[in-house]
Amino acid sequence: MLRPLLAFLALGVLAGCAIQPARNDDPWQHYNRKVFDFNQSFDRTVAQPVARGYVKVTSPEVRLMVSNFFDNLQMPISIVNDLLQVRPLGAARNTGRFVVNTTIGLAGLFDPAGVMGLRQDRTDFGVTLARWGVPQGPYFVIPFLGPSTLRDFPAYLVDTYYLNPLSYWTRDHHYRYAAEYLPYALYLVQLRASLLSTNQFLSSAYDPYVLMRDAYIQRRNYLIYHGNPPADLLEGSNGDEEGIGNTDAGSSIEALMARQRAYDTRHSAAPAAGASATTPATPVPVHPAAAGSLSPVPAASVGRGTGASVPAAATGRG
Repeated sequence: MLRPLLAFLALGVLAGCAIQPARNDDPWQHYNRKVFDFNQSFDRTVAQPVARGYVKVTSPEVRLMVSNFFDNLQMPISIVNDLLQVRPLGAARNTGRFVVNTTIGLAGLFDPAGVMGLRQDRTDFGVTLARWGVPQGPYFVIPFLGPSTLRDFPAYLVDTYYLNPLSYWTRDHHYRYAAEYLPYALYLVQLRASLLSTNQFLSSAYDPYVLMRDAYIQRRNYLIYHGNPPADLLEGSNGDEEGIGNTDAGSSIEALMARQRAYDTRHSAAPAAGASATTPATPVPVHPAAAGSLSPVPAASVGRGTGASVPAAATGRG
């Protein structure tokens, strides 16, 4: 029995040595910005109005239960990927959380596992590939789904088709008017509603595209290193502002901060719309280094898409 155990531990060590972090390399930026603008337009005209309507007709308690239910429903994605990453303790913790919330928590509507200290440890197949040394490839934006990479998007398809219970539900049930997709639609609406507070933060940025990209990359590194990314990854992006090549890690952040300060200065000096010329507008300042506080829509599990390119928590990936 000792030999299989040693082999298991060796696999874990090798996986840790082969980690490929997320990068800001962005050679497809011209295409990405066009898709980003399209996603933002779709978000403003479709996703946001639907999400605001949902918020008006539901209470915070109901929205919390809906969020808990879908978070619990997607736990198999994290459990299976913990095993693929040779993280038995993570798999055991997530399994315990899933069992407790599914039973005592009434199918996940409530979160007694969180009260018991069983915190959620999100991961996905994109993280698994990164842990096993698969290079990220270029960053790119997917229509409707939002930020992703060449490594994360195929991983998102794997998680969605094979590991997400919602996928089995839609494949095994066929109702009139495609009603089998209603749970998935509710999930996306709930996810977008939970991100409405980020609208002003994103819109006040000097360059929302760069902010979204860097927030996504930071979030991916947080997941890849399971909450403990190396210090050099915390300092900023791995590429320059245009996303091509490898310059100093903090250079793009510093450049973005300088442009943001100039942007805020110009707009605070300009008269607000509909106000007198002596009344300055008051924009919401944005610190680009805080981009990691956003949880951009990752494309690595069902929790990644909202139907538009919007920041998410996370869900992230994951």
